[in-house]
Amino acid sequence: MFRKVCNALLGALILAAAWSGPATARMITDMAGRRVEVPDTIHTVYGTSPPATYMVYAMNPDLVAGLNSPPNLAEKAYLDPRLLRKPVIGGWFGQGRTANLETLLQVHPDIIVAWAGRSPVNEKMEKALKRLDIPVVYVVQDALSDYPAAFRFLGALFNLQSRGEALARDAGQTLAEMDRVRAAIPAAAQVTVYYAEGADGLSTECDTSVHAQLIPLSGAANVHRCADNTTHGMQKISMELVLKYDPQVIVAHEPMFFTTVAHDSRWQNIRAVRDGRVYRIPRTPFNWFDRPPSFMRLLGLKWMVGRLYPKYYPIDLAAETQRFYKLYLNADLDADAARKILQP
Repeated sequence: MFRKVCNALLGALILAAAWSGPATARMITDMAGRRVEVPDTIHTVYGTSPPATYMVYAMNPDLVAGLNSPPNLAEKAYLDPRLLRKPVIGGWFGQGRTANLETLLQVHPDIIVAWAGRSPVNEKMEKALKRLDIPVVYVVQDALSDYPAAFRFLGALFNLQSRGEALARDAGQTLAEMDRVRAAIPAAAQVTVYYAEGADGLSTECDTSVHAQLIPLSGAANVHRCADNTTHGMQKISMELVLKYDPQVIVAHEPMFFTTVAHDSRWQNIRAVRDGRVYRIPRTPFNWFDRPPSFMRLLGLKWMVGRLYPKYYPIDLAAETQRFYKLYLNADLDADAARKILQP
């Protein structure tokens, strides 16, 4: 009986949404090459995953129709208060997560923006959204090098060309700058890095994984060389294998691992721990490295290079954090706040 009532409600919402459709529309080609009819003027946008939602937020917080998950304390401190009042819709990300279709229809965004290139997830998403009659637009954001084109595409889509161009230009300049720095680092100086995930630090990513892109982009070598065809990653490995890898640097974002690794006898013989080169990844307001892999990685890349190769890239990370937050998040940081973010 309850399911019948829910289906009836969903049907009524779909019917109401159809009657309230846009008066004028235009045809676009999205970044997956699909022809999609979208409203002439777009007022609200739902992102099906955090990376998509964060890009919409960077373009204009007013456009965000709803959140993928409730904001945490770190996010609340640095995000536009308007965003915090948005409903939580959920989305297709992680393992087994879906959106609340009733909430999505009540919000009724003008368009839906989804991350292209995630076939198994997108197939489920498209099947679920088929009845809703809301245009779905795909954006390519797999690699950091995709971001200049993605920002320009969203600028044209939202009629925010100047904003899109400003973000695209900055992203392109960051990538070009990092190319120049990498070229100046001698092969003999290349640093080996282990990406420690999980509370015990014994999950990690293959060197080919989308989740570990910042390691090769920073001019370093990921010690865990393998092919992982899954989108989730987080391969479990043994302590013996980490000891064999003996990385020069460890990066991690789990507080429990970071605070215990220096005192854990199992890790004492690893170079990174002995030399005090275990770095906790900043994650305010979103992770700078991964999970989710968002545009914050542009700042994370500078953080990585600055930590790994200070001789070749003597950057003032606090000042760069202030600049980045102002441009991408419209957040004003003083120097103390920036340093606190850099040293969580």
